[in-house]
Amino acid sequence: MADNYDVIVLGSGPGGYVAAIRCAQLGLKTAIVERENLGGICLNWGCIPTKALLRSAEIFHYMQNAKDYGLMAEKISADLDAVVKRSRGVAKQLNQGVTHLMKKNKITVHMGDGKLIGKGKLSVTRDGKVEELTAKNIIIATGARARDLPQLKADGKRVWTYRHAMTPPEMPKKLLVVGSGAIGIEFASFYNDMGADVTVVEMLDRIVPVEDADVSAFLEKALTKQGMKILTGAKIDKIATGDKGVTATIKDKAGKDVTDEYSHVIVAIGIVPNVENLGLEDVGVEPDQRFHIKTDDFGRTNVDGVWAIGDVTAPPWLAHKASHEGVIVAEAIAGNHPHALDVRNIPGCTYCHPQIASVGLTEAKAKEAGYEVKVGNFPFIGNGKAIALGEAEGFVKTVFDAKTGELLGAHMIGAEVTEMIQGYTVGKTLETTEAELMETVFPHPTISEAMHESVLAAYGRAIHI
Repeated sequence: MADNYDVIVLGSGPGGYVAAIRCAQLGLKTAIVERENLGGICLNWGCIPTKALLRSAEIFHYMQNAKDYGLMAEKISADLDAVVKRSRGVAKQLNQGVTHLMKKNKITVHMGDGKLIGKGKLSVTRDGKVEELTAKNIIIATGARARDLPQLKADGKRVWTYRHAMTPPEMPKKLLVVGSGAIGIEFASFYNDMGADVTVVEMLDRIVPVEDADVSAFLEKALTKQGMKILTGAKIDKIATGDKGVTATIKDKAGKDVTDEYSHVIVAIGIVPNVENLGLEDVGVEPDQRFHIKTDDFGRTNVDGVWAIGDVTAPPWLAHKASHEGVIVAEAIAGNHPHALDVRNIPGCTYCHPQIASVGLTEAKAKEAGYEVKVGNFPFIGNGKAIALGEAEGFVKTVFDAKTGELLGAHMIGAEVTEMIQGYTVGKTLETTEAELMETVFPHPTISEAMHESVLAAYGRAIHI
């Protein structure tokens, strides 16, 4: 006889397990189905363990530059195996944490491959055995995987996805990173700090193209200064993989072909939603043009009782967006009245060196949307805490509606900006204007004072520039 639930969540990433917990908190009998590791990609192979790698690289960078702080450190070296081991330990700890949360909230975990087999019905297959589950509501939270280039299939040896790059069989000597989104730039930053010779290839005219143009330009200069080679407006023309490396011909922005040898390649050109073999077609769930699942603002699909959240749905494809969607869906299933997701208030963070963080519209997007804007820009060189930390490279940029004072967007690059962006995110959620931000008292000395100064600069009132 099939096990019966109020809600079954298919996938246990940051969207799935959060949805399951909130459903359980709301009194719904809940199960979660996972084919691999509780916590999904984010906790096991994505967000968290990559930050552990980047933290090791950051410490290594500071050790190598100890003299800048009046310190002496000699014979500095890095043990890549030990760095990876630490990262995997962090992932294991968090995986165990999610396991504990499932038990604490009395959520039943079914390990195996889940598939919709009819209205309110789902099968779970593991080691050849099949069990059937039923529920009034099923939440699809199966996430996504790395996209391959047709001519550059990942093999785990010379051509890597992010997953291979997290547990490398060896340290790359000369690394080619294809794609300059958050994943590509983070791994480029990590391996560059660890001593690899890194080249980044981006088809568009600037790196981190979803960010404000000023941020992209600043980051390119910073990474070039660190020794990276950045090729924008470029594409892979030809590629040949051998036992000892990869030969790539890259067509640059001028149309010139440049051929070079690399020890390894990381492909970071986006994601593909995990929608195959889920039975979605059988029950009539509609995909969009990119094969992601279409939903309304509350996670409902076109099929009654089937919901979808996270990377399997529309962008932005971010863990915290998935978690927030999970809560919205849980509340909606319970008959409550949650607020619809507003993607304009979802911050984005890239943990390269220097860090990037943003929320809302870029200056260009605001103008495209018809706004007359006021823009403030404040450099870290004018901030006492940044100078004291030896991190004076960076800036904060704010974009306001000139007519109403509404905060339209905020964009940062520099030390610890991924921790600071939440201030602006709260402000946007509360529909703040420049007046409230100007009247807010920022603690001294902190890098966050640059946020205040940026707001003041938009209205010609900056103090320290």
